[in-house]
Amino acid sequence: MREAESSATPTGFVDTAGDPPLDDVERWIGERIHAPGDEGPIRTGTLWAGAYADAVRELADGLPSPSPEYRRRYALPLGLQRMLAEDEPHLQSGLALRPHQVDALAGMLAALVGDYERIAEAEDEGEEAEARIADESTAVVGESDAADDEDDEDDVDDEDNEDEEGADADAERGAPASALGSAHIDLAVPDEGDEEDEDDDEDATGEIDDPGAARRYRFKHPTASGKTVAAAAFVDASRITGVLILTHRRLLVDQFRRDLTEQGYAHRIKDPVLGKAKAPAVPPISIETYAWFIKNADRLNRDVYGVILCDEAHTALGDRTSAAIRRVDTPTYIGMTATDQLLQKHVGDVFPAEIADFPLAEAVLSGVVAPLRAVRVPPGASLKRVRIVGGDYDQAELAEALDHDAVNMAAAMYYLDMFGQRPGIVYAAGVDHAGRVAAAMRAVGLKAAAVSGRTPPRELAETLAGYERGEVNVLVNAQLLAEGWNAPRATVCMHLAPTASRRVYQQRVGRVMRLHRRKEAGVVVDFAEAAAPHTDRTITLHSLLDVDVFQPGALVTPRPPRVRRRWRRLPKALVREAPWLVPVTPDPARRALVIRDNWKTVAVDRLPLDEQELWAEHAAERAQPKDLEKLARVLVAVPREARLRFFAKCAAENRHRQLRLEALRDLAQSGPGTNLFEQAVRLVERAPTWRQDRQQGARTLLLALGDGYGEASDHYVSAWAWRLAAASHDAQHRRVAAVVDGGRDLVRSLAGKGGEEARRQALEVVRIAEEQPLDVGAAILACVRTSDMGAERVLEDARIRMSADPRALAAALGSNVPLPKGIKRPGRSRLSAAQLKGAQPPSAVGALPNEAAHEEPKKRRRRRKRKRGGDEAAAQPDGAETTAVEARADEGAAADGAAAAEPAEDAGVEAVVAAERPARRRRRARAEQAADAAAGEAPAPPDAEAVAQPAPDPEPERAADGRRRVVIEDEPDAGAFSSDGLAAAPKRRRRARPAAAPAEPAEPAEW
Repeated sequence: MREAESSATPTGFVDTAGDPPLDDVERWIGERIHAPGDEGPIRTGTLWAGAYADAVRELADGLPSPSPEYRRRYALPLGLQRMLAEDEPHLQSGLALRPHQVDALAGMLAALVGDYERIAEAEDEGEEAEARIADESTAVVGESDAADDEDDEDDVDDEDNEDEEGADADAERGAPASALGSAHIDLAVPDEGDEEDEDDDEDATGEIDDPGAARRYRFKHPTASGKTVAAAAFVDASRITGVLILTHRRLLVDQFRRDLTEQGYAHRIKDPVLGKAKAPAVPPISIETYAWFIKNADRLNRDVYGVILCDEAHTALGDRTSAAIRRVDTPTYIGMTATDQLLQKHVGDVFPAEIADFPLAEAVLSGVVAPLRAVRVPPGASLKRVRIVGGDYDQAELAEALDHDAVNMAAAMYYLDMFGQRPGIVYAAGVDHAGRVAAAMRAVGLKAAAVSGRTPPRELAETLAGYERGEVNVLVNAQLLAEGWNAPRATVCMHLAPTASRRVYQQRVGRVMRLHRRKEAGVVVDFAEAAAPHTDRTITLHSLLDVDVFQPGALVTPRPPRVRRRWRRLPKALVREAPWLVPVTPDPARRALVIRDNWKTVAVDRLPLDEQELWAEHAAERAQPKDLEKLARVLVAVPREARLRFFAKCAAENRHRQLRLEALRDLAQSGPGTNLFEQAVRLVERAPTWRQDRQQGARTLLLALGDGYGEASDHYVSAWAWRLAAASHDAQHRRVAAVVDGGRDLVRSLAGKGGEEARRQALEVVRIAEEQPLDVGAAILACVRTSDMGAERVLEDARIRMSADPRALAAALGSNVPLPKGIKRPGRSRLSAAQLKGAQPPSAVGALPNEAAHEEPKKRRRRRKRKRGGDEAAAQPDGAETTAVEARADEGAAADGAAAAEPAEDAGVEAVVAAERPARRRRRARAEQAADAAAGEAPAPPDAEAVAQPAPDPEPERAADGRRRVVIEDEPDAGAFSSDGLAAAPKRRRRARPAAAPAEPAEPAEW
């Protein structure tokens, strides 16, 4: 740093044109200090200025290549700068990095630059920063005496022995042997020492000396988002220093080797360099497990490895693993994880600096991983007595609770009915349980197989390969396929054995999150109650992702981007979304928000009573007439308290008048208590929303009291009746005025009077009221008003006497309020009373023998008639039809009597159902005369007798079955439809004849 400052120009930039030049320095380093395409000066105090100054110093010292200290400090930032300067960062194989992987690289570079500048600033101020990089030149590299060498050899022998013993132990626990490396899978089985690390939860006592904490970073990417590719990018950035990759599974070592070989880094993959062994010419890449690192941390050659990548960093939180990491404090650590929690420990305890976080929701929105749908099935057995050991259910007790033939067969039938032969993974409670579940699935016709640590390696490899080919569709296992195993075609994840560990659950779900062209979304089946909250011991997909709402079959993660390709059909959803939902968050405020926003679809019967009443308030306030049918079905299923709350709230605050009236009626007829009925009475009396409906509201409550509704004493019923009568004062006053002679004057007789005169008049009013029927007398007493105390006392005594039967009083007062006006009746028909006498009702007039066959012609005719004349259509009664067979009325009563004497069936057909205007009748008469003239018939001169004598009605036509044939005309010049389904002959076009002046004009007949 001091040399860099001495070589700086007065303007604050480093002079890179001296001896040696910048190009020679960059060739000596093997990386470029200047970013590609950036040829500007280097500002003093930056990491790039320090890299140039330290390189010049080491060149001056005659070093043929950068020292290990230089590589550890500058290799990673220089490599990251090189990769990020590209338009599209990619690996050695040409694979382009995704945006979230580029973000991890950029975050790492920003963290390294920021830490360097903070340390440089602290040094300039003369302060000793706690985060200062340790003096790496004093680090002990490969120093050991003879005794240490012997111990190391013993450790190696012990490791080999433990490997063999661990394989046997793994087989007992369900883990595969290491010979499965050729199967290209990665199984989630703990290696030796892993259980000790995870179960060792004792915190170290005292203050931990951790000088390398400032060089440990982490990033969080969800499962199936490409953490291996991100690790390969960091390997590519560490071109001039060695990289050590640590993972928690031995088979993951083979997976990393295979993936890095495919990406073009096979020439760097070497065995770990321990002790004083000579470092290879090319900086190596070594891949080992955490168990190996615990035993060999002190022997690791720190001059070789400047970067250590920790895969699944949450598994490195055990005391032994974290202690080994703290001892090797010189390299830069990068932790990769999908879940940052392990029991009571957090990844930040060991890897404090976070450089990138890629949430699952963003991964789904960007199309990196498949979305997830959730289905819940009620558990077949209770797990309340199953203990939680080490953060998860005790597997032995869990298997004892779940491993029953009935439960296994029910699970198999459910899978077959819901998913058929769709590929999936089922997690069972133990090896034996997995075998029995697989047998049950095969019995119902599913292509299922059970895999476990007891499965021979060759058979296991063949089974997994058959799953990839589609020969096996359901794999049943017990924690064998939780981590590291990748199968993109896996679509269903069934947690037949629930778990209480968030880490285990997330790793299970990650198996169905990989993208596949035939997968619309991964389906997760949780064996839990539909309304189980996040506080339940069993982890569900909603509690893992902290989702507030459970809707069966719906997406729990955000909806992914819709990408349509012309040559590929989009996959369909495996399950359908249910029309109901239920809140599952334990937060009361968030639950209330869910109920308020989804009051139409929330499953009210699954809510607790207090939340049902909350739903009732929201639904009552926001309900509309179109929601009544659905609300009626819901209200029948809810408790009475919630139903009454709904009626009361709807009657008080709903904006639709009709709904308020119906709610008040339902409330009164639901048998409300005294307090609730009192609230209803006050509502009708005083609420501004009932200003226009006070009379109808009072009528509703009065009739309900008269029918016996309302749980209250006679005193309350009497008081309510008189109060509601006062609220319906106008209707009571009209009743008195209509029935009692001089009723208006009687009601106003006490106005302006006082003293003895008012008392005498009050007695007279009471006498008249008591002589009237109960409804009229009660109306008189309810309408009379006075300001005199004596007169009021007389009236009140009369009201008390009249309230001997308060229910009858309420019914009488309610009957005085008329019903609300209905739909406006149609206008008066032009038919005479004689013609209407004896005719059938309008509903029977238009009934044809085969009415269904003429439905469409009727609709067309009605539609045309509305266009042709709205007044004529409105004047017709309901069901009336205009037919060609019309009854013609005569002026005399004889013709009327003859028409009325016809049989009922003929009268129903020939009854006149439409009135014509006089002008139209005249036009029709002239048209008939013109038709007769065109037919060659000479018109006879009209005389009075011919006009007065009506022509006899033609004989009606009969159909083949004997029924009368009715022809319905649509237009004067168009065809017609008949009752027997045969179209009548089209009318001839009538030509108008020259009008001849009659001797005496004929008067049109009246209709």
